[in-house]
Amino acid sequence: MGNKDTSESAFPRPAGNSMYPGMTLRDYFAAQVLVGLSIRREGKSDEADAKCAYALADAMLKARQS
Repeated sequence: MGNKDTSESAFPRPAGNSMYPGMTLRDYFAAQVLVGLSIRREGKSDEADAKCAYALADAMLKARQS
């Protein structure tokens, strides 16, 4: 998780003369997974859930390539 995230943007939009990349698709996927994990555990999210969310986000990005 410590590597620089180079995945595509989830919501790119123009910002003046350059493109504002916004949040990465990986971060968006992880956030959505974390919401589901939090609901399942009634809001008792912790570092293990965050790691799980990014692992599932990475799997979703890999699945998009196939």
